[in-house]
Amino acid sequence: MRNQVQNLVLPLIDFFHPPFRRIMNLQTFRYAVCGGVNMVLGLAIYYVVFKYVLWEQELDLGFYAFKAHVAALFFSFVFNVLFGFILMRYLVFSESNIHPRIQLFRYFMVCLFNLVLNYLMLKLLVEICGIYPTIAQLCTVVVVVVTSYIAQKKFSFATKTSP
Repeated sequence: MRNQVQNLVLPLIDFFHPPFRRIMNLQTFRYAVCGGVNMVLGLAIYYVVFKYVLWEQELDLGFYAFKAHVAALFFSFVFNVLFGFILMRYLVFSESNIHPRIQLFRYFMVCLFNLVLNYLMLKLLVEICGIYPTIAQLCTVVVVVVTSYIAQKKFSFATKTSP
């Protein structure tokens, strides 16, 4: 199944790489495409959960009630972590020879780090530096994407060398 997906999807992604060849290598391009797809699906899931699953109402678990936008963020985050891991493992960093369970744990840790980094940078840029929130988020996304790519490549999906 894995090879069938790779044989179907990778040529499609790679077909669009030539115009970007001068500014990014193939792996970085694949990362950008997979990350973009994951982001769009995450936004769609957020919207559907917020609007049509929760009906913009709190999610009351009995011991705690989550605001609808926070609960939708949680569902979207869980989906993005799982789907993003599959995309990165099989389409972007398929040469990694680290055990999948370790890769998933590391991937999740990087995602949590990115979430905290995004939050802290947004707080800093908006509340301390006085930058308009949308501009601040754009700056934050650039930093988080670059940090994420390096962490995923060098940590989550590294290639172990044999002794």
